[in-house]
Amino acid sequence: MKICIVSDSHDNRALLATAVHDAKDKGAEAVLHCGDVVAPTTLRGLPPIGLPVHVIHGNNTGDMFAMHVVMKTFPEIIHYHGMDANIVLAGKRIFMVHYPHYARAMSLTGDYDLVCFGHDHRIEIEQVKTIDDQQCYLINPGTVGGVGKAPTYILADLEDMSFEQFAVPTDHPYIKNTDPVTPHR
Repeated sequence: MKICIVSDSHDNRALLATAVHDAKDKGAEAVLHCGDVVAPTTLRGLPPIGLPVHVIHGNNTGDMFAMHVVMKTFPEIIHYHGMDANIVLAGKRIFMVHYPHYARAMSLTGDYDLVCFGHDHRIEIEQVKTIDDQQCYLINPGTVGGVGKAPTYILADLEDMSFEQFAVPTDHPYIKNTDPVTPHR
């Protein structure tokens, strides 16, 4: 199973949807959003793509009531977990949180195969040795919203635990069919 890992969309719905479209074109079957969606309406471009989306909030929580409305409007697609998430996909134990220090601590516990986070808008792919001598992957996909850096996402293959970073393509057909997008700088 391949998954699209994103974070820090900061209201940029076109870049978020483009990243998810691109990841789906590459075989992604689910999306993990590691926080800082900000305006929940940013997620409204994802249901037509058809992939389940697991989302948490970050330090920019936005309108929590509206987040629940979006989740209830698309219950088969949008799965809102609150400040962190503990999920299982393709038999892999995954923890999502927004903050790097919290993610690093959780990656050491031995309870997870994969810990995903965001917040600092820096891509990170690291294999961590846990307290029980196992391995956990610690992943930060950067900022899909292009806040201060180029917009990026990570495509993870849970079968072989491989991770590849991608720039969000500005020539993707989805971008061409929406209003022009300029990443935040």
